[in-house]
Amino acid sequence: MKLYYKKLLFFIIFYFCIALSVSAEILNKITINGNQRITNETIVVYGDINLKKNLTSEDVNKITNKLFETEFFKDVQIKFENNELIINVVEHPIINSIVIEGEKVSKFQEQILESISSREKSSYIKSKVLKDTRLVKKMYDQLGFSLSSIETKIDDIGEKRINLTFIVDRGKKIKISKINFIGEKKIKERRLRDIIVSEENKFWKFLSKNVNYSETNIKLDERLLTNYYKSNGYYDIQIISTTAEVLNSDNVSLTYNISAGNRFIISKVSSNVDPVLDQKIFKGLSKSYKKIIGDYYSPFKIKKLLDNLDELIFENELQFIEHNVKESKNDNTIEITVNIFEGSKLLVEKISIKGNNITRENVIRSELLLDEGDPFNQLKLDKSIAKLKGRNIFGNVSHVVTESEIKNNKLIEIEIEEKPTGEISAGAGVGTDGGSIQFGVVENNFLGKGLRLNTSVLLDADTFKGSLDMVQPNFNYSGNALMAGISSTTNNVEKSGYKNSITSTHLGTSFEQYKDIYFSPQLSLASDKLTVDSTASQNLKNQAGTFNEFYFDYGFTKDVRDRAFQPTDGYRASFNQGLPLYADSKTIFHTISLSAYESFTENVVGSAKLNILSANNIDNQDTRLSKRVSLPSTKLRGFKSGQIGPKDGNDYVGGNYATAVNFEGSLPNLVPEAFNTDVSLFLDFGNVWGVDYSDTIDDSNTIRSSTGINANWLSPIGPFSFTFSKDLLKADTDKTETFKFNLGTTF
Repeated sequence: MKLYYKKLLFFIIFYFCIALSVSAEILNKITINGNQRITNETIVVYGDINLKKNLTSEDVNKITNKLFETEFFKDVQIKFENNELIINVVEHPIINSIVIEGEKVSKFQEQILESISSREKSSYIKSKVLKDTRLVKKMYDQLGFSLSSIETKIDDIGEKRINLTFIVDRGKKIKISKINFIGEKKIKERRLRDIIVSEENKFWKFLSKNVNYSETNIKLDERLLTNYYKSNGYYDIQIISTTAEVLNSDNVSLTYNISAGNRFIISKVSSNVDPVLDQKIFKGLSKSYKKIIGDYYSPFKIKKLLDNLDELIFENELQFIEHNVKESKNDNTIEITVNIFEGSKLLVEKISIKGNNITRENVIRSELLLDEGDPFNQLKLDKSIAKLKGRNIFGNVSHVVTESEIKNNKLIEIEIEEKPTGEISAGAGVGTDGGSIQFGVVENNFLGKGLRLNTSVLLDADTFKGSLDMVQPNFNYSGNALMAGISSTTNNVEKSGYKNSITSTHLGTSFEQYKDIYFSPQLSLASDKLTVDSTASQNLKNQAGTFNEFYFDYGFTKDVRDRAFQPTDGYRASFNQGLPLYADSKTIFHTISLSAYESFTENVVGSAKLNILSANNIDNQDTRLSKRVSLPSTKLRGFKSGQIGPKDGNDYVGGNYATAVNFEGSLPNLVPEAFNTDVSLFLDFGNVWGVDYSDTIDDSNTIRSSTGINANWLSPIGPFSFTFSKDLLKADTDKTETFKFNLGTTF
């Protein structure tokens, strides 16, 4: 019997060797047909073809794929017979020129040519041109031309060359005249309007492109609404439909039909750790699990748990460890199970980036948590895609993972769809404190380098301020933000007889020092000029002149709010200090702030805020007017802005110290929802005190307090805010304000 198995094994091996010798032949000759522009040598190099080597059918398939990948050829047919490789190719035509017809604005023409993947002197590929057509259509949709039409025309000029023309018909912009929310929405309509990007067309919003009907914005609205509801515990949220009712040829009415469902509470969180792993490593996770048990469900809370798990895996140098989450519903509760297991030992062989015609590839790669040669991890890949989307410089980001020719290796292809990244805004306001105008331009992807540029101008009755700021979110792949800027501020207070001008520049960075704790050091250089006239007080005259200073500022910030916009849970705490390295008048600054939020129901959110400020001169000089601290009216409602604290003659000069404590809670359903009004109760405490330049002036160390009602109304002519307040405690010199309003908007 043993002899029989030995013979059988021998015949199997012999047959396998014969099969290999038949399927693999020595390549002795290469014949190429059909190529006109591409030389034989180029085809051999790109196909990685070598004479005098064994060639199998699998090798022939690889050569075919490699030649298709060059995008030189419309068709490739290969035969391997009698030791001869016969390659028959059909070349793509070459694009001689690309012309944009129907678009008269040269800026938009340039943007189209930069965004499309087709290029002059490159191959004409029909599928690419179709994709470019969809991209241009989407660009116009984002600009508000939802009825635009994009067609292409091909002119054959001979010798395998063509002229490509994109024919653009913008159509006209369709305005959104009304936005409605119907169904079981459970959250106030006013808040939902703040969540979405689409806006109702109002006469003051002539600069906003979001008042135009856009399919792109509608899809974004649906995602934003879904995420917002889920973050508030509405696990089964559904946007049942979004309809656009055509009112006339120029206007539509949008209606979002929402089914919120019930709010779910997290009842249990546990880990399911693969037995092959060290269980002790993951025991510490239970502490973070306990913190969210009993809270309303939020995907952001689950994400934080997984971030903690990723840190644990990194700290213990564990490779090929993966995890996923199982969420089990039971009545109105959810049980969370985190599965931790050893994944397949796969490596990332190559990451390809496509579609980035404007954005530099290093900007995209700097956001990736995976690199070539790293263990493949699906969660890290998903997080990388989410980070790219979060940069707000791409219309869409998609990815495909395929198997490599090398065993246990993965190929990742990331496709980018770019979008306009510039924004223009203008605003105006009028109220009991006077009027103001502001204008700003923001570019989120300057020169395709991922740089954020922000320039703004603010003008009111006494103040002019202009600034230009630059941020590189991920400087030199370090994960640190690099910030620089320049600003100029002029305060011309004629009634007090002085004019104060400050010109400054700064350079700094910001990075995560510890979990959720960011450190932000900065160097700043400033020139502070105070000019006075004969009506100014003697103390102001004593401070007249120009003072130069060079400061080192730093700060620590911890932010564990559930979201930056309209938070409902968590807190944000910060500490900042300014230290003079060189200054004609040396003053040290301190700022401490804390904001905490608590959600009682979906429409009732309470907040508590604390602010402490100080400015003290350390070289036996007076603290300059521009360095003294005060409280804005938003921190101490019921009192006129800048008119509390120490008073020098008729001038309120601020203090060396200031503090404010604010409590506020929203009131649900106090006003019918049709009025689009949010109402809240508040209780404020504050104090501004300290005069270091005079012993004769009262330092005004008195606790101030006020309470009242705050209302925000989305009126037909713009957003109104009203504050009705009653002072509870005050100093004799303070000026109170029972009623305050402001009408302001962005265009």
